[in-house]
Amino acid sequence: MYQEFFGLEAPPFNITPDPRYLFFSRRHREAFEHILFGVTERKGFIQITGEVGAGKSTLCRKVLEELQDGYSTALILNPVMTPIQLMRSILRELGLNDRGNDRVRLVERLNEFLLERAHAGEVVVLFIDEAQDMSDELLEQVRLLSNLETDEQKLLQIVLIGQPELRPRLDREEMRQLRQRITVRYHLGPIGRQETEAYILHRLLIAGSNGRPTFSRSAFSAIHRYAGGVPRLINAVCDKALLCGFVQGRDSLGWWQIRRAIRDLEGQGW
Repeated sequence: MYQEFFGLEAPPFNITPDPRYLFFSRRHREAFEHILFGVTERKGFIQITGEVGAGKSTLCRKVLEELQDGYSTALILNPVMTPIQLMRSILRELGLNDRGNDRVRLVERLNEFLLERAHAGEVVVLFIDEAQDMSDELLEQVRLLSNLETDEQKLLQIVLIGQPELRPRLDREEMRQLRQRITVRYHLGPIGRQETEAYILHRLLIAGSNGRPTFSRSAFSAIHRYAGGVPRLINAVCDKALLCGFVQGRDSLGWWQIRRAIRDLEGQGW
């Protein structure tokens, strides 16, 4: 609706995890480098946590873009499944035959593929998003997959990406075998006030902005206060603010437009 009014080529504040819009704040850069370090150095297990809307899924997709030649990747988006379903999903993601109900045979099929890839000099990486939703049984299955190795290296690199609830789950005594295998950890926190401003301008630039719309200093501050540095909330406020600017025929967005956007998000109306 407001895209044509502001001369934008694409919606700048969608909440879908589009890696083109990833803004490398200090924390996002550090998380990105932790994942790449763990994968390239074949550390085996990597754990990335962050609040809801912190940009974990977008970061994951950016890493997937980075891992091209020399890598085979599998991405599990919804880990609410049985161990058999998990194995089938992994095999399917890697382009392998996922038929059968014998978990041992499915693991053997995966192991054969991993050995082939290792012999060819490739790295195989499994990403599991929303890992905090995994059952204990499924976490144990993932731990067993980490045992697939040669004398020299781990055959499968596993990246667990989840909300903060994942950390206390893995801290439990019954999870100690899995926890001890995680050698790379990073918690993705909120971005700062200045980064919030840079984040908004970055997304507008990627969307094709030619300088419109503009935000006042008080608008940036109000957005940061409300969103607390959480990218998804920043997107939600900015999207509503652009709609407000469109309705009012304004290129310049100030504190008043942000206030109205927040009221709308909170269900208080304009």
